[in-house]
Amino acid sequence: MQQKFSFKLLPSEAANNDVVKTLIAKTAGKKEKSITGFFIEKRSIDARSKTIWINLTVNAFIDEPYQQRPSLPFNFKDVHSADKKVIIVGAGPAGLFAALQLIELGIQPIILERGKEVRARRRDLAALNKEGIVNSESNYCFGEGGAGTYSDGKLYTRSNKRGDINRILNLFVHFGAEEKILYEAHPHIGTNKLPHIITAMRQQIIDCGGEVLFEKKFTDFVVDKEKIVAVKTQDGSIFKADAIILATGHSARDIFELLHSKNILIEAKPFALGVRIEHPQSLIDSIQYHCLVRDENLPPSSYSLVQQVNNKGVFSFCMCPGGIIAPAATGPNELVVNGWSPSKRNNPYANSGMVVQVEVEEAVQFLKSQIQNNKLQNTDSKFQIDSPLALMQFQQVVEQKAFTAGGGKFVAPAQRMTDLSNNKLSSSLPGSSYLPGLASVSLKEVLPDFIHRSLSKAFIEFGKKMKGYFTNDAVVVATESRTSSPVRIPRDAALLTHPQLKNLYPCGEGAGYAGGIVSAAMDGERVAIQIANVI
Repeated sequence: MQQKFSFKLLPSEAANNDVVKTLIAKTAGKKEKSITGFFIEKRSIDARSKTIWINLTVNAFIDEPYQQRPSLPFNFKDVHSADKKVIIVGAGPAGLFAALQLIELGIQPIILERGKEVRARRRDLAALNKEGIVNSESNYCFGEGGAGTYSDGKLYTRSNKRGDINRILNLFVHFGAEEKILYEAHPHIGTNKLPHIITAMRQQIIDCGGEVLFEKKFTDFVVDKEKIVAVKTQDGSIFKADAIILATGHSARDIFELLHSKNILIEAKPFALGVRIEHPQSLIDSIQYHCLVRDENLPPSSYSLVQQVNNKGVFSFCMCPGGIIAPAATGPNELVVNGWSPSKRNNPYANSGMVVQVEVEEAVQFLKSQIQNNKLQNTDSKFQIDSPLALMQFQQVVEQKAFTAGGGKFVAPAQRMTDLSNNKLSSSLPGSSYLPGLASVSLKEVLPDFIHRSLSKAFIEFGKKMKGYFTNDAVVVATESRTSSPVRIPRDAALLTHPQLKNLYPCGEGAGYAGGIVSAAMDGERVAIQIANVI
């Protein structure tokens, strides 16, 4: 028979299969030889007390042959000659999972990706990190796999109502992810492993008859009777299909500007902006695990923090244990930082975004003050402060201020944490994983005042929640500004189509309907299923 058991174990016990097997036998009142095997269903860490515990739920096989964890069936069909075709703009998680779902539904997907395939992106990322050269079409945000490919691959989401999380995780395993993502409380793939998985997904799409076209930047569309009849790419190509999924990601500013210029409805969407904070990983381990040296059976520790400061939320975002801070700009003269971790999370630093919620009124007020004080630089777009692009342009201005403050070549302005809260210029900066380098700058001169004030106070409060967190051994790096899209592309709640264009399906994080890899993937699948119901 099969039976589930839940245990509270020390890390060394949880890591030893023989110990777990013995506990199963003892709990079941059986001899150990009766236990033919088990697999883990859930695993989480309880670090609330000085003794760290692992909560483990297993499915055990007793007096019957052991069977491996059942996998979900996927029915990828041959769509080479399918009657129906769907254009997908963007090869991020929303676009890729939409394509896979369409294939299971017998519809041919045609993916148009502005960037390069996943391996070719590496050369452009190397040039950005080492030489300060950004390719506006191939960077940490643009290219096969989207922003998630080279920024960690965290798969934790609370978006249970948006779709089948288990199906998304099983698809990742199907294409090469480790099985542990199915049972860990905070699943994570790792930047070093995601490219191979993304490549396998692309190959599946092509083998089934779908198309994945790189360096095909979507630039325009043709509308006839409230429907898009064709889309155009920068190289002059024209594509026709039964429906169009717009899954361009949160940094495709040109797409937002295109829609706005054509009087296609878009909306300013509140988002969060702030900094990325880096501590020694050993310090975070000692705080979270209540020890001088982390147990070898425990992973590098993480944290999640939130604080209300003057009725404004300040919170940690995309925490990367054993990770690296990377430059994530999509154009010249703007500085954006993001974080990622390899699968082993074995780098000596822990970094996390620490961001402040930004509302439309605050963004407009900031932009007006910059204009009045002649502090604006040239931007890629004409300023339209009282438009749906206001938050996007606010984001852009802050990024440009950070680039200038760092002195160019994507050197990032930075300040020690307690120095920032005390409004003191740091005389030196600690070591950092950020490869282009850091420049000591008063971040009060970079960040909007309401963001700087909120962060300054929140850091002090975080130090009370995590003793040792508020320290000058931590460095604050500007700016973490691509947390989510500053624009929402509206869609009908039931039909999922844009209210003005009957066959345009805004999708994923860039359209404002997701907040990470898993939620974007689920949104892609949801849109694909809806399209199959109507075309």
